[in-house]
Amino acid sequence: MARSSTRPTSRDVAHAAGVSQAAVSLVLGEKWRGRVSEATVQRVRQAARDLGYRPNLAARNLRLGRTRTVLLVVPALTTEFFAGVYTGAARIAAEHGFGVVLYPSPAGIGPARSPFGSAEAALDGVIASSMAADALTAIRGDQLPLVMLDSDPAGSLGAATVNLDIADGVRQVADHLLGLGHRRFLHIAADIASWTFEVRARELAARVGAVEGTVLGTVRAPISIDGALAATEAALTGPGPRPTALVCDDDKLAAGAYKALRRLDLRVPDDISVTGLDDLALATALDPELTTVRLDAELFGERGMQTLLAVLEGREPEQGDIPVELVVRGSTAPPRPI
Repeated sequence: MARSSTRPTSRDVAHAAGVSQAAVSLVLGEKWRGRVSEATVQRVRQAARDLGYRPNLAARNLRLGRTRTVLLVVPALTTEFFAGVYTGAARIAAEHGFGVVLYPSPAGIGPARSPFGSAEAALDGVIASSMAADALTAIRGDQLPLVMLDSDPAGSLGAATVNLDIADGVRQVADHLLGLGHRRFLHIAADIASWTFEVRARELAARVGAVEGTVLGTVRAPISIDGALAATEAALTGPGPRPTALVCDDDKLAAGAYKALRRLDLRVPDDISVTGLDDLALATALDPELTTVRLDAELFGERGMQTLLAVLEGREPEQGDIPVELVVRGSTAPPRPI
C-alpha cells in the first residue's frame, strides 16, 4: 500500500509506538533521561524512523528561542584531522536537529573578521579548538555557551572541555622507544603556543628524564614539512652526539624529518627511529610507514557536540579524556650498538 503524502505528526509517532504524545516530545527533545525508560526511547525512535517523521524545527525554534546552529572553530584546515572533528560533530548535531558551521581561523594573521552580524543572535553555542582560541575574540564566542577542545581544564574559557588523552599518547611513545633501548632523543616540537603542545613537551621530558642516562634535546618548527625539514637538518648537523630517536609532535613534522634524514644519508629506522602523533593518512604513505599515536578525530568531534548539547540542556557532560593508541610500524627499531 502506498504511503500517504501527509506529513506524519508526533501523534502518529505516539500511536505507532504505543505511548503518549508527551513521551514522544520528551524522547525527540532529548529530555527523556530519568523520565522515560530506555525501552520506550527505542520504540519512539524506531517509530519516528519508520514513519519518516521530522519535527517542525521552525515552530520549535520559535518556541525555544533557538537557532539550532553551532559554530565549530578550528585552525586553518591544513590536515584531515579537523575535517574528522567536523564530521563527528556534524553527525551528532544532525541527530538532534542542529546544524554546524565550520569556521577555520586563518593561520598567522590573527583573529579573522566575524562571519556573523551578531554571533549571539545567530548561534546557540560554540565548539572551539584551543589552537584557534584567538578567533573567539572576533566572533565574541566567549559570550556564548562554549566547549573547548584540547584545552587546559583548569584554565579553560569554556563551560566544559573535551580532551584526547595526549599525555598518555606521549607516554606510550616514550615507553616504546625506551623499551627498544633508545637513550638519546630529539623532540621536534610544534612551534605553536597551545596547551596541547605544552602537554606533549612536559610528558616527554618527564618520561624520558625518569630513566638514567637519557638525553633529550628540543628544536621547534612550524607544523609544515619544510619547517620540520629545516629544523631537523640544523639540529642533526650541529655539535654533539647524534640522537637515535626523533619524537615529532605531529605526523607532518615527521614527514619533514624523513626528508632531512634522506638529505643527510641517514636511514629510518636503521640510523634513527622516528615517531609522529595523529595517525594521518600521511603516516602510511611514508616509507617506512610511521610509528605514531592514533587520535580518533571523529569521536573527538562527536564528544564535543555531545558536551555542548549537555551544556545547553543543563546536564552534566560525560567526563574523562578520550583514549588514544600507539600504532607501531616500520619507523622504529632498536638503536645500533655503539
